[in-house]
Amino acid sequence: MRVHCGYGGTLKKPCGQASEGSISRRKFLAQSATAALGFAIVPRHVLGGVGYVPPSDKVNLAFIGTGSQGLRVMLHFLKEADVQGIAVCDTNKGGAGHPQWDTHEFCNRVRELLGVTSGWDWLSPDDPIQLTHALKATSGVSGREPCQKIVEAYYGGQKKAGKYRGCAAYNDFRELLEKEKDLDAVVVCTTDNLHAAVSAAAMRKGKHVFCQKPLTHTIYEARRMAEIARQTGVATQIAVANQASEDTRLLCEWIWSGAIGPVREVANWSSRPFWPQGLDRPKEAEPVPAGLDWDLWLGPAPERPYNHAYAPFVWRGWVDFGCGSLGDMGSYSFDTIFRVLKLEAPQSVEASSTERYPETYPLANIIRYEFPARGEMPPVKFNWYDGGLKPPRPDELEENRPFKGEGEEDDEGLLFIGDQGKILCGFNGANPKLIPQAKMDAYKPPPKTLPRSPGNEREWLDACKGSKVKPGGNFEFSGMVTETLLLGNVAAQLGGKLNWDRPNLKVVNADAAQKYIRPERRQGWEL
Repeated sequence: MRVHCGYGGTLKKPCGQASEGSISRRKFLAQSATAALGFAIVPRHVLGGVGYVPPSDKVNLAFIGTGSQGLRVMLHFLKEADVQGIAVCDTNKGGAGHPQWDTHEFCNRVRELLGVTSGWDWLSPDDPIQLTHALKATSGVSGREPCQKIVEAYYGGQKKAGKYRGCAAYNDFRELLEKEKDLDAVVVCTTDNLHAAVSAAAMRKGKHVFCQKPLTHTIYEARRMAEIARQTGVATQIAVANQASEDTRLLCEWIWSGAIGPVREVANWSSRPFWPQGLDRPKEAEPVPAGLDWDLWLGPAPERPYNHAYAPFVWRGWVDFGCGSLGDMGSYSFDTIFRVLKLEAPQSVEASSTERYPETYPLANIIRYEFPARGEMPPVKFNWYDGGLKPPRPDELEENRPFKGEGEEDDEGLLFIGDQGKILCGFNGANPKLIPQAKMDAYKPPPKTLPRSPGNEREWLDACKGSKVKPGGNFEFSGMVTETLLLGNVAAQLGGKLNWDRPNLKVVNADAAQKYIRPERRQGWEL
């Protein structure tokens, strides 16, 4: 049975359930604690105080990829009472140059986590970083050793002397997966081209996986990730929070109940890229920074000399390492659009862009997808714009009202165009509004019929602990979305109209597309 919406659902067996004849760490600890108490029933909060979560109920996490975004995601997970961070992993030992979006961002976030008002200044040297000619950031320090120190400071402050074993730090994710026997799950925040390799290795070890967006770097990887997730039965989730949002559910309920009639067109626009694109490979080879394992950082990508043009952060615009604007931001909006319009695979995709370069994505794209009818829903044309390009301003929008999603800081948005009206919302579906405002004021929303979510991370953590509710952003659903997303990048690199055969992962009218759909991988990095 096809499940388009992605809400709810069950696993064949509860995630984390031990196989027959074995006993899980969590169950063993729980039984041991009961035996030690002489089978007395004592509430957990009496044993450990208010908010106490016993070790048997905690999810042992490893954080793989601890650059700027990896650090942010790690801090978020550490705040969860039922999470125990036990290891970090990154090809970079540690260093500055990681973009902060606010002055002292890393420092302030760590102080907030630890509940202190001073210290940790070394995380935020705040040296200026010129990402593009128009965008500046400040430098922060990240890597496996800084993140190891953060984890140990967080847990060390909560434990009695001698009780905390510390946080392990690894250079190679494969060594981590081999050595950490108590590991339950991993959070993957590497470069895009390592998402599949790390996630697949973890799933095959029986570990639950939370992966940054985009899910994968290539279309073939997206298909394999979905297959491996299905085969292993572990809990999987992509870091696309809007899949769990109230706004996405409202859009589904409104459009499914006919708020704007049948939807035949969608427009989605982003102000990205916020990093260099549209350029050739640098000719100079530079010394590899101390503490960086450059060969491991390359992963499945072809060998090339190190240059600061690739890392950190600026790798997103390079075809071998990132997925450009579409992969960075489309991962959010495509998820919402697929759920609202019950999409599967497009019939075709066509791109027009600024000048094409073999090594990097264009500075700006317009990518046009055509989807067939689905049940009672008509065919849909979906147009993506990036690099500052936008669709025509709708006539229904008031003259004094900005043409962007309500509450959006950047010039971004999402527009659903139906036979009987239009809905304007934030880039990923936030704050949906019928336009003009008079139509929104007169609109009576339908009853709320879809199950609501406790949150993207919470869906996954609960599934790691045995919940039968399958996370909405699981790899099977997200793999389907990612295939379509990345097909747009193939069109942008080749030009022309591509006719898509999803069952066979093939562009039927362009043989040259295959090298982008399933690029060659370095030996030892096969999926």
